[in-house]
Amino acid sequence: MPPAELKYSREHEWLRLDGDTATVGITDYAQDQLTDIVYVELPEVGRSVKAGESVAVVESVKSVSDIYSPMDGEVSEVNSSLEDHPEKVNDDAFGEGWLFKLKVSDPDLSGLLDADGYQKFVDEEAH
Repeated sequence: MPPAELKYSREHEWLRLDGDTATVGITDYAQDQLTDIVYVELPEVGRSVKAGESVAVVESVKSVSDIYSPMDGEVSEVNSSLEDHPEKVNDDAFGEGWLFKLKVSDPDLSGLLDADGYQKFVDEEAH
């Protein structure tokens, strides 16, 4: 079961909102589907993004996947340790494998799923 305190997108990103800062990563399910992640292309700090916009790229031995912003905001920080250690996304998707942080302009989470909703979505997608 995905962590209950997080919100989730249908593109398999997770989001932890703390005030007006959202930490974003890909879910454990997503990293498992991608297999071994070998490269992460992070967004530029200061970049303004819209919900649903492609902001980062994760490359695995199997495929290349766009990562989408789950909310509108401005990239305030990136996890630069992933440049040398992209495997952190596989090892700790919900922790040290986070990708970027957003300063959100509107902390409206209504378009995102809770943990139960995301788990149901994943179960349906798997069948």
